[in-house]
Amino acid sequence: MTKHDFQSNFTTDIRRFLIHKRAIGYKYETAAWTLKGFDRFCLHTHPEEHELTRELSLHWATRRRNETIGSLRHRVSVIRQFAFYMNKLGYEAYIIPHGILPKYQRYVPHIYSKKELSSLFFCIDTCQYWPSNPIRHLALPLLFRLLYCCGLRVSEICALKLKDIEPDTGVLTVRNGKYMTDRQIPLSSALHEKCCSYCREVHVLSSPDDYLFPSRMGRQLSNDAVYGSFRQFLWQAGISHGGKGNGPRLHDLRHTFAVHCLKRWVEEGRDLSAYLPVLKTYIGHTQFRQTAYYLRLTADVFPSITTKLERYFKDIIPQVGTPDETY
Repeated sequence: MTKHDFQSNFTTDIRRFLIHKRAIGYKYETAAWTLKGFDRFCLHTHPEEHELTRELSLHWATRRRNETIGSLRHRVSVIRQFAFYMNKLGYEAYIIPHGILPKYQRYVPHIYSKKELSSLFFCIDTCQYWPSNPIRHLALPLLFRLLYCCGLRVSEICALKLKDIEPDTGVLTVRNGKYMTDRQIPLSSALHEKCCSYCREVHVLSSPDDYLFPSRMGRQLSNDAVYGSFRQFLWQAGISHGGKGNGPRLHDLRHTFAVHCLKRWVEEGRDLSAYLPVLKTYIGHTQFRQTAYYLRLTADVFPSITTKLERYFKDIIPQVGTPDETY
């Protein structure tokens, strides 16, 4: 857990707010850095202020030079949550209205086609040995398969340790996931064998607490390192990238996994009311509406099954463009 040295008049309340958020299941690490920025902002621009006034809040909500709309909305969202918390405690706190923020086109996830996946994994499987990182060519084929085949978040796969894979049963344990929860993921027999083969070749002398995909220094692999390899493989596979914020993104492998599952179940005539809770648990969602988002993606990417989906789920399918940071 990241510790921050808050110094403004809101120090006590910010610390209590973080404790509250983490107690109900949120990691709140990125938001903690935003609150640190807000603390410095208050210290330098409103040093005497003890309340979240309208003037202070709207000053914070002013868009900065070269700041993206997404970054602005994130900054404001965190302080809105802080204001809601303060109000619940009986304090006067101004809640920044949604309407004052500029709108932007939300990113629509890229669902990889079978052809794209085939090209992408061919490039991943044929990646070259690097003397500076001697296990790279062994680790990346398994890492990206786990991302797609298990619908994992990149932060979850970077945090995996050897003890998180049960060699006998092929069950993968994700510990301390996005909502501070653990979950178990059964692997297919083929993926289980790839994991065992990788461990026999790479982790002969490793301990259970060593990372499954360690960095060159043996530490936890960073998200940025995985993303850097991903961009290289995209280019090699001839999959066009629209630049930052336009995708395809690494996280879209997770979306693709969920959409492909739903498509297969619909085509097989499965009862989605029974299978959706399974998908929800498997990919680590906490609310059904998060999983229902994939119903809309599936309908939009594969129009031939739209009628079937809307016949049974028309009242719960959200619109594409819903923020997907939660998912």
